[in-house]
Amino acid sequence: MAGLIKRADIDEVRERTDIKEIVQEYVSLKSAGIGSYKGLCPFHDERTPSFHVRPQMGSFHCFGCGESGDVIAFLMQMNSTSFAETVEYLAGRVGVTLHYEDGGSGPSKEQVGRRQRLLDAHKVAEEFFRKQLQTPEAQTAREELTSRGFSAEHAEQFGVGYAPQGWDNLLRLMRNRGFTEDELKETGLFSEGQRGIYDRFRGRLIWPIRDLTGATIGFGARKLYEDDPGPKYLNTPETAIYKKSQVLYGVDLARREIAKKKQLVVVEGYTDVMACHLAGVTTAVATCGTAFGADHIKVARRLLSDFGSGGEVVFTFDGDEAGQKAALRAFREDQRFVAQTFIAVGPDGMDPCDVRQKRGDEALREVLEHKTPLFEFALKAELKRHNLGTVEGRVSAMRAAAPIIASMRDSAMRPAYIREVAGWLGMEVAEVRRAVAQAGRGGQHGPGGQGPYQQVSAQRGSGGRGMQPHVNGSPHGFSGEPGSPSAPAGVNISDPATKIEWDALEVVIQNPHLIDADAWSKFFETRFLTPAHAAIKDAIVVAASMQVSTAVWVETIREQVPEPLAALVSQMAVAPLPASNEDELRRYCKGIVNRLLAMQVNRQKADLAAELQRVASDNPERVDQLHRQLLELEMERRKYQSGAL
Repeated sequence: MAGLIKRADIDEVRERTDIKEIVQEYVSLKSAGIGSYKGLCPFHDERTPSFHVRPQMGSFHCFGCGESGDVIAFLMQMNSTSFAETVEYLAGRVGVTLHYEDGGSGPSKEQVGRRQRLLDAHKVAEEFFRKQLQTPEAQTAREELTSRGFSAEHAEQFGVGYAPQGWDNLLRLMRNRGFTEDELKETGLFSEGQRGIYDRFRGRLIWPIRDLTGATIGFGARKLYEDDPGPKYLNTPETAIYKKSQVLYGVDLARREIAKKKQLVVVEGYTDVMACHLAGVTTAVATCGTAFGADHIKVARRLLSDFGSGGEVVFTFDGDEAGQKAALRAFREDQRFVAQTFIAVGPDGMDPCDVRQKRGDEALREVLEHKTPLFEFALKAELKRHNLGTVEGRVSAMRAAAPIIASMRDSAMRPAYIREVAGWLGMEVAEVRRAVAQAGRGGQHGPGGQGPYQQVSAQRGSGGRGMQPHVNGSPHGFSGEPGSPSAPAGVNISDPATKIEWDALEVVIQNPHLIDADAWSKFFETRFLTPAHAAIKDAIVVAASMQVSTAVWVETIREQVPEPLAALVSQMAVAPLPASNEDELRRYCKGIVNRLLAMQVNRQKADLAAELQRVASDNPERVDQLHRQLLELEMERRKYQSGAL
């Protein structure tokens, strides 16, 4: 068995790994002050960013759900891997050679982490499929691509391949590469029958499906031959690394452009993604064999940094009945976005790939430019369900439309839609306005629960809008803006003395390099009255004595405190400080430390003054000594107060 990884090597992995670079593969981050970044938490659904990363300290903390730690802890959570597996992955990424205790030599191929073995298998499979596309047997596959307007270069760009006919072409290769039977069964690349496992994908065009990091985690396959009894499209089944409700095809190519342009275009197929990207719409992604749902939205919102205004999500659907239903399903999820949602339908109901092939790149871009707000589309779809040629039908339509308008996030848009609906129905604006107001008060629930509003309303009532839980009556469990301190039980930061201790710990944890030797010496002697703060201060003293590097400074402190306080250390390590530049930061840190030391001096003065009251008048020598000490302490206090330290 492999021994434990040596601590020095683990620390070197931490030092060489940029936590911001790793986190950005999953979350879009924005600046949150000097050396600090924030984004939507990947561990819970939220509408306001409470997830903070401080690269210099190698730490993250979510003020919403409390998840915190270093880059190793982050990847363990995101990828469901063990500590050793995560360290081994990062070591390979940053070029650190690991050494093991007790003469161990690290994992063999058979012992390597489960997730990594699955990723390795998919990498081998992707290379195999891509090579097969060049073989004579793949002529039909190449013709299919050509017929859709794609060249060999396009196929190479998107990693398109071909799964040859036959039952064990890929299977034999995988066995030769050393994969065990159990590993192969877990990949999703094989089906199992009475005689054992066999290739799942046979005689099909193949698209690699990748995660945010660009690692291949599954495949989508299109049928090519009439004698294939399977469905037109066949995807990888659910595996440890492939969750179809969370996967977006093309996200590896689009994620940076999505964050940059604040736009996400959702199309229906693999060739639609290819067509969009080749036409210059580089924010396009597609779901993989399932409808665009709540889990996809969580991924999309993190990519969009969907906590401000100005972003947009554009859905493209076919103009047929199935496309209409898909659009309405998307509308039901609209309330989960802060970004504006739109729908774009191609001319004559053509999908994006058809538009590009038949009318060109510019025509495809124009389709997306002439998008319609999803609310408008949903309203018109609801009105079509009623007979507008009769008074009864128009009244019924108005009652069905009213809850939809009342549910709009942007209340400033409601008057405009009220006027629109009144015009479409030929009714008085005041009449429609009254219906919307009544619906907003809960007096109208639509026609028999059949319209799209009912599902939106149900989500709202069950917390389906991504609202954060309230703790102690406050979002995120603290008062004020996200990133404000959230105190554990027994810590009353409304008390001025406790708050000074808290602020000083934040400063020392985040900026130890700004604390000079004299201040450090005084800090070591300072007595913290809050038990949690005292435990963290003691851990800081131990970490300082170990002379660790900045990259492992926070993690060393976390290891020294009782487990319940580890998250609090991470929180203090990433909490935004009130400074907009380095000079302000330096002054703030110095000021906070001076306030802490001045408070310590005041406590010492109070102790001496109490003793002075108790000293007998017949002990003049002790009285003089106490007076001198009080004078010295007062001079020291004034020095701190003036900022001289």
